[in-house]
Amino acid sequence: MKDPTTDNAGQTGDPGTARDALEALRAEIAKAVVGQDPAVTGLVVALLCRGHVLLEGVPGVAKTLLVRALASALELDTKRVQFTPDLMPSDVTGSLVYDSRSAEFSFQPGPVFTNLLLADEINRTPPKTQSSLLEAMEERQVTVDGTPRLLPDPFLVAATQNPVEYEGTYPLPEAQLDRFLLKLTIPLPSRQDEIDVLTRHAEGFNPRDLHAAGVRPVAGPADLEAARAAIAKTTISPEITAYVVDICRATRESPSLTLGVSPRGATALLATARAWAWLTGRDYVIPDDVKALALPTLRHRVQLRPEAEMEGVTADSVINAILAHVPVPR
Repeated sequence: MKDPTTDNAGQTGDPGTARDALEALRAEIAKAVVGQDPAVTGLVVALLCRGHVLLEGVPGVAKTLLVRALASALELDTKRVQFTPDLMPSDVTGSLVYDSRSAEFSFQPGPVFTNLLLADEINRTPPKTQSSLLEAMEERQVTVDGTPRLLPDPFLVAATQNPVEYEGTYPLPEAQLDRFLLKLTIPLPSRQDEIDVLTRHAEGFNPRDLHAAGVRPVAGPADLEAARAAIAKTTISPEITAYVVDICRATRESPSLTLGVSPRGATALLATARAWAWLTGRDYVIPDDVKALALPTLRHRVQLRPEAEMEGVTADSVINAILAHVPVPR
């Protein structure tokens, strides 16, 4: 089927058409995943901002299915890596393999050479292997034997982790957490959503066969490029920029935190708010856009004091309190 956002010369399509195509993702992914619209939106925002996503939720809430459905609806190549304690960096990035016939080494690409990499249970592998993703996430390339190799575009890492099981896990270091544009929490479904899930399974739904579930490509790389070009033209007033800075600076002064949001985090919040503004049909950013993306963009970039954590304070509650106190520009 011809991509409606690309003309005969293969040029990037119309931004309005691209917005419609990305909005259609919700309905398409809903054929496989029930009641996770905020997570779907977060993944789309990350793709538009060329960022990466950390998905956190208990086992069985469709984290893996969500990523697979997104890849199918976007016509993107996807690969999955199950992170385990014995996983080596070369198992992710690839390695040089000796060919006895040619007496030369050739590079065998690892699973990171894809559009959408699902890093399942990323905190179950040691820091050495976790760090193998740092260059890929930041530089969009992999260096093996001194030779950099570019990754495809678009490229997104969607990593999952279990928030309730810590035995045999390795917490992600702050430097790597900061490389994730968003941290999305995947909650347990509501009662009605869970009824819908069981009804679908009773009617024969197979989560391993998305094609049979009716999930079809509704957007592609051309739509992402058109959207990114339009987002770059979305207006950000000096007052909005100052608002973002004030929010991030307030986290550095919070008595509940030992680590506040860095300037990189402030840049990330501005970018995600800009993408959200465009997705909602505006060519300018308003304070509500910043508020809407503040939690997923900032929650993993702050660190609670031990005494605050013992009192039941969470990163989300601290950020919400800051949003309530920082003056909103008029």
